[in-house]
Amino acid sequence: MFSKIAAATISGFEAIPIFVETDISGGIPGFDLVGLPDTSVSESRQRIRTAMKNSGCSLPAGRITVNLAPADLRKEGSGLDLPIAVSILTSQQLIATDVAQKYLFAGELSLNGELRHTRAILPIALMAMQYGYKGIVLPFENAREALVVPDLEVVAFNSLSELIEAFSGKTSIKPERPESSHAEPEDDHFATIDMATIKGQTMARRALEIAAAGGHNLLMAGPPGSGKTLLARALPSILPPLDFVEALDVTRIYSIKGLLPAGAGLIRRRPFRDPHHTVSDVALIGGGRVPAPGEVSLAHHGVLFLDELTEFKKSVLEVLREPLTSGTVSISRAAQTCQFPARFLFAAAMNPCPCGFSTDPSHECICTSSQLAKYRQKLSGPLLDRIDLQIQVPRLKPEELAEKPDGESSFVVRERVIAARLVQKQRNAAHGDILNAHLPAKSLAEICNLNRDSQDLLLNAARKFALSARGYDKIIRIARTIADLAHSETVTTPHIAESLQFRTMNLFQQN
Repeated sequence: MFSKIAAATISGFEAIPIFVETDISGGIPGFDLVGLPDTSVSESRQRIRTAMKNSGCSLPAGRITVNLAPADLRKEGSGLDLPIAVSILTSQQLIATDVAQKYLFAGELSLNGELRHTRAILPIALMAMQYGYKGIVLPFENAREALVVPDLEVVAFNSLSELIEAFSGKTSIKPERPESSHAEPEDDHFATIDMATIKGQTMARRALEIAAAGGHNLLMAGPPGSGKTLLARALPSILPPLDFVEALDVTRIYSIKGLLPAGAGLIRRRPFRDPHHTVSDVALIGGGRVPAPGEVSLAHHGVLFLDELTEFKKSVLEVLREPLTSGTVSISRAAQTCQFPARFLFAAAMNPCPCGFSTDPSHECICTSSQLAKYRQKLSGPLLDRIDLQIQVPRLKPEELAEKPDGESSFVVRERVIAARLVQKQRNAAHGDILNAHLPAKSLAEICNLNRDSQDLLLNAARKFALSARGYDKIIRIARTIADLAHSETVTTPHIAESLQFRTMNLFQQN
């Protein structure tokens, strides 16, 4: 008998609908699986055979042919175990075909018939809703993940035997119900370093606030122990909480990557990714034989922090140009091209020289001129030009170390950041609800509204510091964010002057 069950496979950031077609006929017993399955899908035959036996039913005697349609699309992942097993069961008439065809199935089978936690369930659930299926059937450990999708029935089971009883009519099909915690944001935002614990560093704290308010990239240079890493780790504490759409995007990426724990629901905290300097370009940007998201995509709507920036390979740093400019990553392979979102706030920290003390008045720098020149060459001009805020972080004096922190808390700063972002959201709505850092160049004159004195100051600075076109525009965007924090509709001379401080500083200047 022939049967057809809905399933899905992952291609990049998207779930692709497929159908599992099964035909059981007489002849020499066998189990053929066709339709461009990868190794993990081909091995499902052994898992399914044993799981069905341990669930109280066995594969039928005869030739079993399973086709994964469309046949020209490569299928990968263990999430096809369950739909293949259900397709065989419907061919055997052990479960009701008319009921099973209303649902989309996804899940991995263990040898004892249990349904295991499976990656990439969220994009599959979103696809099921988009294509109008009544619901999705999956492992119980993935239920909370799928329940974040509105208007989709989620049916979860712990084992294949439970599924057979429900879809054969012996028991009723009971959809899972969303808990109240799925609808309300989880207040775990403050599980980070609070700004109130940071001593001194007035300019660095101001740079963090501007970066958070406008989505501007940030580079901090200073001697060892000056607090650069501490400042970067405090940055998530002043960012606004994720809204539902942003949380859905972040959860989707982590689900595809397989980093969403069993039983987890919607991710509510903004990501903070800090890869080690030995990371490869593929791990940072994404890719592989089967394209998968990298660190830049895992930091989507959050912070990507590169500590000891000059210790990263230059080839690794250069691949950051595309996501820093476009907010996306395109990965091309012979068979397909995948695009992953990568709109993150980039923060980096570095020493000003190999020994670290060229800007420290209390320590003598032992680096030679050739060593300094080679060190500076590790960061290309085009990469530095894409970093909006560039500041020096001085070492704290002993008196400052002995004093108690007296700065504002993250809660107070975050309220100002949220207010500034709300202004941007309303003003920039015509451009797609974007932050000031991502405003198109053609709209700067209209949105930023510089007065005559501000324009003259900016032009003089552009001539003196030989600013590039990108650097010129970035100063205007930073000034627009400073004006938003000050509740000013126009960009005035003080806003431009403060903005210039963050773009014209020499990070390698020796004392």
